[in-house]
Amino acid sequence: MTLESVRLDFPEGCNIIVGQSHFIKTVEDIAEIMVASVPGVKFGLAFNEASGPCLVRTEGNDPELVSAAERMAQNVGAGHTFYLIIGPGAFPINVLDRIKACPEVCRIFCATANPVEVIRSVTEQGAGILGVIDGFSPKGVEGPEDKATRKAMLRRFGYKF
Repeated sequence: MTLESVRLDFPEGCNIIVGQSHFIKTVEDIAEIMVASVPGVKFGLAFNEASGPCLVRTEGNDPELVSAAERMAQNVGAGHTFYLIIGPGAFPINVLDRIKACPEVCRIFCATANPVEVIRSVTEQGAGILGVIDGFSPKGVEGPEDKATRKAMLRRFGYKF
C-alpha cells in the first residue's frame, strides 16, 4: 500500500464538493439536485464507477466545469467517489443538505473553495480516499476585530440579519 497526496485543480471562483457514494445512479441524482436547488447554477460533476466497466461518469451544464471535474476524478482514481464543481454565484451551503440526503451518498469529504489535497491510499485493488486537506492550518485565535469582521462578512453575504 502507498499513501499519496493529490492536489485538486478547479477553476478560481468555484466551490467543490468531494464525496463517496455507492451506486452509478448518483451522477444523475446529484445533477438533478443541482438544477432543482439553484436556478441557473453552472456545475460540472464526475463520478468514478467502481465495478463493471469502471468508467468516469459525467454530468453538468458547463463544459469547462465538467472537464475539470473529470480530470479531478481521473487524477484521484478512487472508486465510488464524486467531484462536484459549483460555478460562481452558488455555494455548497445551497445544496449540501440535499446532497447529504441523496440515498446513494455515503459521506462528504469536503465542501470548499479552498485549495484541496486528497490523501489517498493505493493498493493492488485500486485507490481510496482516506481524507482531505482543506485549505491551510490556523495561524492564531481570532480577537475582537477578527470576530467583528467575521460577523460583518456573514451579514454582507446575507446569511445573518
